[in-house]
Amino acid sequence: MKEIKKLAAILIITLMTVSLYACSKDKTASGESGKYKYGKLKIQALGGGACGAPSYIAYEKGFFAEEGLDVELVSGTLDELKTGLATGEFLVTNGDFQYFPSIQQGMDLKVIGGLHKGCIKVVLPPNSSIKTAKDLKGKNIGVDEIGGTPMSVASMLLGNAGLDPQKDVTWKPFPLDQLTQAVEKGEVDAFAAWDPFGALAVKDKGYTILSDISTDPLFAGKSCCFLYSTKKQIDKNPDKIAAIARAYQKADQWISQHPEETAQFEIEKKYVATDDLKFLTDLIKSYSYEFTTDKAKDDVRYFAEQLSKTGFVKKDTDPDKFANEVYYDVLKK
Repeated sequence: MKEIKKLAAILIITLMTVSLYACSKDKTASGESGKYKYGKLKIQALGGGACGAPSYIAYEKGFFAEEGLDVELVSGTLDELKTGLATGEFLVTNGDFQYFPSIQQGMDLKVIGGLHKGCIKVVLPPNSSIKTAKDLKGKNIGVDEIGGTPMSVASMLLGNAGLDPQKDVTWKPFPLDQLTQAVEKGEVDAFAAWDPFGALAVKDKGYTILSDISTDPLFAGKSCCFLYSTKKQIDKNPDKIAAIARAYQKADQWISQHPEETAQFEIEKKYVATDDLKFLTDLIKSYSYEFTTDKAKDDVRYFAEQLSKTGFVKKDTDPDKFANEVYYDVLKK
């Protein structure tokens, strides 16, 4: 009888051990422990832009996973992103100057790194009478959204040509893939857009480039895309935010060394609106992918100064003070 009780006890212990092991495996698989040290998070990256490569590559090449991050890539509008950042649904976002006005209005955001340069073009249809930025006075300009980065880029172009971006032109928003149709219908005279949309209009429809921020002296050599987080999240989860920044840093380095493979990933996964490998590879090469820190701060200062001339940010903005307040180096030990 004692032997039977002993065997029963051993069996119960064995079953408990197996059960605990299975639970442990389930937690590891779900990201509660194991390789996903920091668990699940959403990153907005599915906008169709070629320059979203750092998010795509960090995801596809496992750099997020290496840093203990179980990432889901999602889409979202500028307003949805702002709300998500404010509520903590999004811990970081790939963004540009479009957040500068919101920061001045009290939004809790910090630039934590520069991602790359030059991914927006202002383009004109074939046979356009517009030859310079000054010729845009009184014209309709298409953009993907009011207050977005292509609009801010075009605003700087106008401001440096002596025009008032708020009074001298009319801005009209359209989905990115409908901007050329808006031109054909006579609803806009030019448009500003993320690549590949402006570049595709040039390649496929004979458009001309009024400004390419990868080469235009007003923008060239400066980050157009930054990685943002909130000060609240930086204070609350400093190691997690640093891990996200490191994943982007790894992705940028990989992209700079493998531009064609990056383009292939974007095409195969349908992240972009083109299947032309050479065309997309050339675009990616032109963006000079490099995760920057102090240089990113300098670029924030420069664009704050430029945007203050246009009214996109407050005209009395002190660019040095703005950069010092906005930039935060999460990777500095």
